[in-house]
Amino acid sequence: MDPRVAVVILNWNGKCLLEKFLPSVIKSSYDNLQIIVGDNCSTDGSVDYLNLAFPTIKVIQSDKNYGFAEGYNKILSQVEADYFILLNSDVEVPENWIKPVIALMESDDQIAAAQPKIKSQSDQSKFEYAGAAGGFMDQYAYPFCRGRIFETIETDTGQYNDSIEIFWASGAALFIKSNYWKKARGLDADLFAHMEEIDLCWRLKNLGYKIMFCPDAEVYHVGGGSLNATNPFKTYLNFRNNLIIMQKNLSSSEAFRMIFIRFLLDLVALLNFLAKGEVKFAWAVSKAHFDFFKNFSITHKKKSDVQLPYSEHIGMYHKSIVYQYFIKKIKHFSRL
Repeated sequence: MDPRVAVVILNWNGKCLLEKFLPSVIKSSYDNLQIIVGDNCSTDGSVDYLNLAFPTIKVIQSDKNYGFAEGYNKILSQVEADYFILLNSDVEVPENWIKPVIALMESDDQIAAAQPKIKSQSDQSKFEYAGAAGGFMDQYAYPFCRGRIFETIETDTGQYNDSIEIFWASGAALFIKSNYWKKARGLDADLFAHMEEIDLCWRLKNLGYKIMFCPDAEVYHVGGGSLNATNPFKTYLNFRNNLIIMQKNLSSSEAFRMIFIRFLLDLVALLNFLAKGEVKFAWAVSKAHFDFFKNFSITHKKKSDVQLPYSEHIGMYHKSIVYQYFIKKIKHFSRL
């Protein structure tokens, strides 16, 4: 029998997204499958709609909005399966999107997590920002993807149709073995949202496990469903959380050196926001730094017991992606 798989969709006031995309998930061809919607205390009638329109779907309700990270922690603590699939509510799926990824993960006990190819729902010829063909990190822990570097998104021509080990798998469609989810203790609730899947994958890699990309399955993501790029809070979370996951997952000596460099690079970003008159975004960067230091001791207590040398991780790019992209004008992953 195929392993038990639970597709878990976290919802917060996303009734319109459930109406549009949940039917495609229900049509998934995988046999040993349970579909669960975890509701983060929605006020838009989402739960009533689910109970009426999809009575066979299990709904688990939370008492308040816990955000992406803690929301999933609370829901998945109530789910029994061999594999969890964390699926965003704004993702459309074809019928056979599960089995190829599960087959890949079943082939190696050391594979803890994986992602399918993630493409744009509005233009399915292109990759999508949040994941594309697998996540990587540069020498200063800037995340980027095969198929997406900063704001440049590539057309999928089959150039990344190889199954490879990556640094991080996207939370938009994250496949993870439930025993490794529990071993890593799930997502870090203090991150709230953004980069929480990178932190999880980094912790798994420090434990010696693999994160994989499966090109034989693809999903179609709308993106920006919770926070879009014009929201300063997203800027705040990205800058703050990037520093937090570096402190947690790097050795103390590596963390000191790399965070110092990142502060200098973040200062350039802050000044650039000010030069463009984007004061709210400059303030978001400043607040991110302030809150990082404010919670430094709390984060320190959560450091991984084991930190493998950063440069030895597969999926780590040994140059600066900022320099390659903005100075050398290299926009595509295949040209790095």
